[in-house]
Amino acid sequence: MEEVARGLLRTGRPFLWVIREREGDQKKKEGGDDDQLSCVKELEEQGKIVTWCSQVEVLSHKSLGCFVTHCGWNSTLESLSSGVSVVAFPQWTDQTTNAKMVEHVWKTGVRANFNKQEEDHHIVDEDEIYKCLELVMVSKEMTSNAKKWMELAREAANEGGSSHKNLKDFVDEISNF
Repeated sequence: MEEVARGLLRTGRPFLWVIREREGDQKKKEGGDDDQLSCVKELEEQGKIVTWCSQVEVLSHKSLGCFVTHCGWNSTLESLSSGVSVVAFPQWTDQTTNAKMVEHVWKTGVRANFNKQEEDHHIVDEDEIYKCLELVMVSKEMTSNAKKWMELAREAANEGGSSHKNLKDFVDEISNF
């Protein structure tokens, strides 16, 4: 988290960072938090840190420049259907495959790479975070591809679109039982 914080600060860009409270965090706050970020004051001057937000609402906001995500399937689909470029931080299961699709197939983002000396600990360092954020924020190609996929998703969901038709066919099929 410290590396993410430093990378965000280096960009000089505003941000919204969701840091979920873990079990036991309230007790830590009361007795002092050893895991406190070293640069909280600077972070709060540049951006906003919250414990929860509506991801769909945030992704749908026109001011959003990019989305930093672990690339779970729901988040990946939400970024595609919202037309938002991605910095991918996959950790396990389907996330690595989804990140590969984001970067190499849909071309709507980049994958942050682990520091080779810290690979066992899944650490992505400040330099990599900064590089990825800047690349995604200035890439006209990724922005264009994200908008293209958003339009395709909307087209599929509209009445008569492929998703709409498939859902209707499914409902019709199960209602015949």
